[in-house]
Amino acid sequence: MGRNDRLAERLTPLLKSFMEKGPAGCACTVVRRGEVIYQETLGYADLEKKKEIGPNTIYRIYSMTKVITCVAALMLYEKGLYLLNDPLGEYLPEFRNPQVYRYNDFGEKTLVPAAGPIRIKDLFMMTSGITYGGDGTETERQTRVIMENAAETMDTRTAVKALASVPLAFEPGTRWKYGMSHDVLAALIEVLSGQKFGEFLQKEIFEPLGMKETSFRIREDQRDRLCMMYDCAADGTLTPNIRMDACYQPDCQLESGGAGLLSTIGDYSRFAQALAKGGELDGTRILSPKTVQLMATNHLNAQQLRDFDWSQMSGYGYGLGVRVMIDPAAGGINGSVGEFGWAGMAGSYLLSDPKEELSIVYMQQMLPSREPFIHPRLRSVIYGAID
Repeated sequence: MGRNDRLAERLTPLLKSFMEKGPAGCACTVVRRGEVIYQETLGYADLEKKKEIGPNTIYRIYSMTKVITCVAALMLYEKGLYLLNDPLGEYLPEFRNPQVYRYNDFGEKTLVPAAGPIRIKDLFMMTSGITYGGDGTETERQTRVIMENAAETMDTRTAVKALASVPLAFEPGTRWKYGMSHDVLAALIEVLSGQKFGEFLQKEIFEPLGMKETSFRIREDQRDRLCMMYDCAADGTLTPNIRMDACYQPDCQLESGGAGLLSTIGDYSRFAQALAKGGELDGTRILSPKTVQLMATNHLNAQQLRDFDWSQMSGYGYGLGVRVMIDPAAGGINGSVGEFGWAGMAGSYLLSDPKEELSIVYMQQMLPSREPFIHPRLRSVIYGAID
């Protein structure tokens, strides 16, 4: 029995088991040393219309956009346009004098000037003090108000200028907190390159890698291939979710570096494979192996690693916009130290492993995504089936 047979024998039943109380359909592509060793699409892109998922199905990749944004920013780093330790305010003046909310033991807050600047590396590392919108802190509440209508009313640069008016949740560089940092990175890319963020990605990454279906907007000829998003109840009941698609329409100006892209599994696998091969695919180099290595190095200190405490990230640190495997024993992980990647809110998953020249891309469209259940199982089955 060949390697590929063993992988299919284990992975296909696993994917089918996910669908019993999970996504209506899913897709998975595994590439090793340039050879596709597993490729499968299962179930439905649209249950009502009985439309099956296929190789050309388009997905909202949400936070898997972040890895593309960070690669784009590192391409400019390789051109010497900035250094990682540079203060962000030198390039985006609105971030020049950041303010921080400080809380005492009684939860009372005061507003003080930040002790130091946000550095560009803090954007990559999610250590900037910029958060997502939410209800937990004053920073999250103010961010939520700004971002609620941003898709309809602002372009990337305007949204980031508005974000800069929100005081930070903590002193830059001290803690780790998932948030809008990579959206700010997109604005930095616009300023440094003199191009719209989407144009830069198109010219520097998508065209060179042959990613023809990856973009911020849904074209008319693609609409019928966009996978339906489903809300999943506790008992597995799926309900179509059409609340969140304003940002993909042609009139939207915002190009979110943190969550805005649409892609296919074939397109994203090309990107994943380029990273697994040290930044190069089919003769096209987007980053040097050394820069990929820097990206896939843990950059968090002890306190920040404690903040990075999601259950499925056990055994991982965080690099320049990617989780990085640093401790197989802590995570119970049968993979390579140094494998890296990220995931999207609706359950998409990226793993790139330069040691094995292995890339895994998994796609689904469901909220909540059941990521802590699905992704570690995918990983352990795939590593368990390769020689």
